[in-house]
Amino acid sequence: MFPDSSPRVAILLAAYQGARFIRAQLDSLGAQRHGNWRLVVADDGSDDGTLRIVRQFARDNPGRDVTLISGPRQGATRNFLGLVAQVEPGEWLAWCDQDDVWLPDRLSRGIGALRDRRGPAAHACRTIICGQDLMPLGAAPLFRRPAGFRNALVQACLPGNTTLCNAAAAALMRHAAPAAAAAGVVSHDWWTYQLLTGAGAAVIRDPAQTVLYRQHPGNVMGRNDTLRGRAARLTQLGKGDYGVWLHANQRALTGVHDLLAPESRALLDGFGRALRAHGPQAALLLVRLGVYRQTRAGTAALLAAALAGRLRDKTPST
Repeated sequence: MFPDSSPRVAILLAAYQGARFIRAQLDSLGAQRHGNWRLVVADDGSDDGTLRIVRQFARDNPGRDVTLISGPRQGATRNFLGLVAQVEPGEWLAWCDQDDVWLPDRLSRGIGALRDRRGPAAHACRTIICGQDLMPLGAAPLFRRPAGFRNALVQACLPGNTTLCNAAAAALMRHAAPAAAAAGVVSHDWWTYQLLTGAGAAVIRDPAQTVLYRQHPGNVMGRNDTLRGRAARLTQLGKGDYGVWLHANQRALTGVHDLLAPESRALLDGFGRALRAHGPQAALLLVRLGVYRQTRAGTAALLAAALAGRLRDKTPST
């Protein structure tokens, strides 16, 4: 039994062809110091033994609430967004990747940081970047600039695999997830950062490392702390992919305009105008809005992309 003050956490795991690594992740959930959690796994059509492993984990832990459902089979982001509907009123929410391993304080550290928060709030730590064998390669970057909506609009720097949301934040996400799915957002953790900061939630970024972030060829989004990783992201920006993502995010947030704080609504409207503007006008509007990335070089690259017209929506009209 858990004390009445112990929040129940819904751990949301989007699975697909995860048989190679998922058991290690499941066992790390079982080793959490905070024990009041339940697990919902949405499988996107695996045929490699993933389902068998999840069912065996449930049998090995008969006192645990483990639910296995079918995912939408439209990619990891849509699978995660669909899982939000599984969170019950009053529950907290924790995203979970199938190939990571959580350290024992992954949940308890976040709960300690958020326990006294009255409104919506989220906590996120850093990861330990590891090879396929979980041998550490280094710590994830430590972001120095403050978390906020002006940053979230243009940068995904709230790692979903370490993010814990309290019940009030989870309720916001339940309301907003359908609009995000309809808009085709590229990243559930970027959307989480945008929605919560836009709604005025407290976002705590903890420098502690609580997750072993396994790197392997199947990673949907890999590490971004190397020259190669940064170069890949700059290439996406230069090709216009980043602009497509920004437009999708803007549509998703516009669809839940009423959930945002008044200042965030005005900022979002101005951001939409900047995305539709041409060249120098787009860059000028972004400067006036005060949006920023975590490094000066990143912000400069954003403004250069705006000048070059790379932030305009490249999605073919229908």
